[in-house]
Amino acid sequence: MKITFIQTGGTIDKDYPQGTTNHGYSFEIGEPAFSSILKKINSRFEYELIPLLKKDSLDITDKDRENMYSKISSIENDKIIITHGTDTIHLTAQKLNDISGKTIILTGSFLPEKFYNSDAMFNLGMAVAAVQTLDNGVYIALYGEIVPWDKLKQ
Repeated sequence: MKITFIQTGGTIDKDYPQGTTNHGYSFEIGEPAFSSILKKINSRFEYELIPLLKKDSLDITDKDRENMYSKISSIENDKIIITHGTDTIHLTAQKLNDISGKTIILTGSFLPEKFYNSDAMFNLGMAVAAVQTLDNGVYIALYGEIVPWDKLKQ
């Protein structure tokens, strides 16, 4: 079994580098959180990593969602996990809902993966379990729940 992981950004991938000009007050979207998390586990599945966007979800545009749709539609693999910011995760899920023949899980985190008490690893673990067991469709894995995209409580 193969899982395709796609980075779009969001809090899960945020880093707060300190320098002479920002003192850690501003963020940047860093390396995909799933890269770091997957290195920590002894996975028994094959995977590929695709960094697609590095944006806060509030900055993702309709054009970005069109590009995501095109990219995800063209991927041969049918098991896809997308890391995304939580503020507009439902909008991206809605856009991707027309893709058939794939199980797509969107996930993110309340705190960046780099933070000690982040929920990123838990949420990604839920997404990995969900993509292996759920029927084709678009789902969101957050806050201890995995729900069809249109059932997410805002």
